[in-house]
Amino acid sequence: MDVILLIISILLITVVLLQSDKAESATNILMGANSELFAKRKERGFELFISRFTLVLGILFFVICLVMSFM
Repeated sequence: MDVILLIISILLITVVLLQSDKAESATNILMGANSELFAKRKERGFELFISRFTLVLGILFFVICLVMSFM
């Protein structure tokens, strides 16, 4: 179970780093200069796949952590 959790956590970190940036720089995030940060935009293709894969990995990570805490 520990090995599976380790593999999922490494995959989760990798997938999060692969996601596209929504803000151009850290100063834009802090100053609120990017007006398109929360704009409605459709994810398509690879971006949609990465987003859904991140969600699945996050849920798996959470469930495995819960199961391991009860063992």
